[in-house]
Amino acid sequence: MKVLIVEDNERVARFVTKGLQEAGHTTDHAENGRDGLFLAASERYDVIVMDRMLPGSIDGLAIIEALRKAGNPTPILILSALSDVDERIRGLRAGGDDYLTKPFAFGELLARLDALGRRGRQDAAQTTLEVGDLRMDLLSRRVVRGERTVQLQPREFKLLEYLMRHAGQVVTRTMLLENVWDYHFDPQTNVVDVHISKLRQKIDADAEQPLLKTVRSAGYMISADPELAPVGER
Repeated sequence: MKVLIVEDNERVARFVTKGLQEAGHTTDHAENGRDGLFLAASERYDVIVMDRMLPGSIDGLAIIEALRKAGNPTPILILSALSDVDERIRGLRAGGDDYLTKPFAFGELLARLDALGRRGRQDAAQTTLEVGDLRMDLLSRRVVRGERTVQLQPREFKLLEYLMRHAGQVVTRTMLLENVWDYHFDPQTNVVDVHISKLRQKIDADAEQPLLKTVRSAGYMISADPELAPVGER
C-alpha cells in the first residue's frame, strides 16, 4: 500500500513510517495540515493516517472534511490522544473511517490499515449495485428495474445509491440527512419522506415485488427479501 502519514510529532511519525516500510509499504509524510491537505489532494494513496491535532489553522478534521467535500474517497485512519466518545464521533462524522487513540500498538495500527486498504480496493472495484432486479451503474449513472430504465434526479440517485450500499439494513432519517443531504442537524422538514415517496413511486411502480420498505418508527430499508413486507409510508 501507499500510505500518507499526516503527523506533527516527529517521534510518532518516525515510528509509524519505519514500521510501515518494514512491512513492505511505501509512505509519504506531512508534518502539518497544509502540506497534508496538498499531498492528499494531489497524490493517490491507498490509505491515510491522520493526526487529529495539528499545528496551525488546518487540523486533521478540517483536512478530512475538505477531502470528503471534494469527493476524495481515500480511507482515513484518525490517530488522536483524544479518547472521549464524543471526539470519536466527531472524527467519524467528519468522514474518518476508523479512529485509534494514542498510545497505540503498531500491530493494531497495521491491522486496521490493512483492513481499510482492502475495503478501499473493494469500493474502487465496485461499479454496479444490485438489489433483486434493480441495478445501478455507478459509471454511467443508469438505473434499471428489470427491463425498465428508471429516470432519477441527482438527489434521488444519491439517495438510492446510499440505500443500495446498505441493502438489507435499516437506515434512519438521521443517517440519510447526514449522508445524502450533508445535514448535521435536524432541518425540521419532511424532505427525507418526500424524496423516499418519489423514489418508491419510480422504482416500485408496477413491480410485483416492492423493494423500498418503511420500517415503522425506525427508518427505511431496500431489500429483495419477500418476507420483509413494506408497512407503507408514515
